[in-house]
Amino acid sequence: MDIKASDIKDLREKTGAGMMDCKKALVEAGGEYSAAEKLLREWGMAGVEKRAGRATNEGRVFIKEADGAVSLVEIACETDFVAKNEDFIAAGNKMVALVMEKGWTGPTPELENTVKEMASVIKENITLKRVLLVKAGGGEYVHSYLHGIGKLGVIVKVKADKAEAFADAGVKAFAHDVALHIAAFSPMFLDQSMPAPEWIREQEEIFQKQVELDEKMKAKPANIIQGILKGKLKKLMSDICLVDQGFVKDEKMTVAAAMAAAGKAAGSTLQIVDYKYIKVGEA
Repeated sequence: MDIKASDIKDLREKTGAGMMDCKKALVEAGGEYSAAEKLLREWGMAGVEKRAGRATNEGRVFIKEADGAVSLVEIACETDFVAKNEDFIAAGNKMVALVMEKGWTGPTPELENTVKEMASVIKENITLKRVLLVKAGGGEYVHSYLHGIGKLGVIVKVKADKAEAFADAGVKAFAHDVALHIAAFSPMFLDQSMPAPEWIREQEEIFQKQVELDEKMKAKPANIIQGILKGKLKKLMSDICLVDQGFVKDEKMTVAAAMAAAGKAAGSTLQIVDYKYIKVGEA
């Protein structure tokens, strides 16, 4: 079968596997990209997921936080040079302020026109990639974090059983630390209730295949193998679910444990109810 070099390159960039292994997987999968990716994972040559997308777009994330709400705008461009352009930055700040002021929850003709005008002046392909508005409801608190020069933005929403808990400096510090944690570890899911059942089944199938291909496992009793499979799934979930990850400020405790401690110190019970992770260049 004739496999395109571009497909091999794309698969390598997404999975981190070697070029020859990517080609072999594509051949065995009959050229089907997703099937080839799954084969690489079964062979243990690729991560379960690699958050970094294949997109090479440059750009910038803009965030505004005010009055219990956070607005976010991501603008994509061709070069990092343009992302640092003063006119580009001024337009982004104006747009994110408008999103907050108007209460827009997605792209609008006004925002799109601003981007088109900017592109005509700067002479580069510039697009409006994402627009978000996250508001705190009753007993909720939203906090944002913008990393560096706007390459990465995070919004986190925390709920408390007592609204006055958000006047506590420790609770506010925890919300900020969670935003830092999300920026550092980019969890796939909030908690273990979030992955779809079919996604869980796919991971179990991959682990089962990995065990079948491991010569050392063939002599082990069925109950031992089942225990190993359950352990693999448990480890995976703790790696990719926010509340089960080791906390960025103290990896000996989970995010859930750190949240419980912060809530207890403030005389309240806390819950992370949502988060957004936006990185320039990712889908």
